[in-house]
Amino acid sequence: MGTVSSQPMDMAALRNAFSGKRVFLTGHTGFKGSWLAFILAEVGADVMGYALPPTAQPSHFELLRLSRRITHVEGDIRDGTALASAMAEFEPEFVLHLAAQALVNASYVDPVTTFDTNVMGSVNVLEAVRKTESVRSVVYVTSDKCYENAEWVWGYREIDRLGGHDPYSASKAAAEIVFSAYASSYLSKRPELGAATTRAGNVIGGGDWAADRIVPDCVRASVHDGSIQLRRPDATRPWQHVLEPLSGYLLLAAQLRQAPLKFAGAWNFGPPSSEVRTVHEVATTVMKHLGRGRVEVLSTPPKLHEANLLQLNCDKAHQYLGWYPRWHVDKALAATAEWYRATRDGTEPAVMTRSQVVDYFGENV
Repeated sequence: MGTVSSQPMDMAALRNAFSGKRVFLTGHTGFKGSWLAFILAEVGADVMGYALPPTAQPSHFELLRLSRRITHVEGDIRDGTALASAMAEFEPEFVLHLAAQALVNASYVDPVTTFDTNVMGSVNVLEAVRKTESVRSVVYVTSDKCYENAEWVWGYREIDRLGGHDPYSASKAAAEIVFSAYASSYLSKRPELGAATTRAGNVIGGGDWAADRIVPDCVRASVHDGSIQLRRPDATRPWQHVLEPLSGYLLLAAQLRQAPLKFAGAWNFGPPSSEVRTVHEVATTVMKHLGRGRVEVLSTPPKLHEANLLQLNCDKAHQYLGWYPRWHVDKALAATAEWYRATRDGTEPAVMTRSQVVDYFGENV
């Protein structure tokens, strides 16, 4: 693949890559998707977001008033006909696919919807890309949980075995296999089109109110000076601020546009092993920053399987993309808590989100 040919992106580089460009973004009403839609709108991209209405309340998407800044389409990626029609009509240059059923516990409750969304929904996205000649760059987001988890301390590499014990993890592994088939059979036949998959570690950040996630649960507990109960306090995850993988997705999308074959394939985006923290450490730190609430450990271990150890090896992104995390885990936790604390005390969510985007990317918009 050669030596590093790209640099970490600042706001000027983002504007250069995406200003005035048409970007089709699935999952823009979700946590990661709303942050990504905001960044793209800030740098002048022409964004069409395609997703179901927000499910979590409050909604980061609604608090940012993004429906006024982008073309907001409420649609289900499981409806292949509607999805393909929307993409074809918009004629995007970039496609970023984030829409998913993203919760492990929810996948146990409703595995059919999880597989239908994460596998067949992804098939529909790739079918729409296959039929839309304007597309030049595709970033297809799966998950760090797509790897067959052997509960070892080493980080998983992009060439390691895929798999999953729970429906969510298995659906993401299956989505990777679907991508591989489309890449080999169709996408690689278009030399002007670059397509890649991304696997990111656990993200934290302001604006996440999903159920059964550690930071939102801490925030909810702190509001009433209550407690959060931990199922697996000693489990470790590659925690990172939401802006970390999003910076990787955007850098990758831009590079795919410039050198489609060179940057195609799978990419990990996560923190170094030195930044790994346990669930208990994360919850305790967030509660301390929030100033209210307590951390408790469930006395009865949960019955449903969930990975205990998980880490990513990101050498490929370091060496070939020039991507490195910018915020260590303590900064990520502090910034996340500050977003919730500031908005709780009256700061507009869009002001706080913009402030952290500028802080991360290092240049005024």
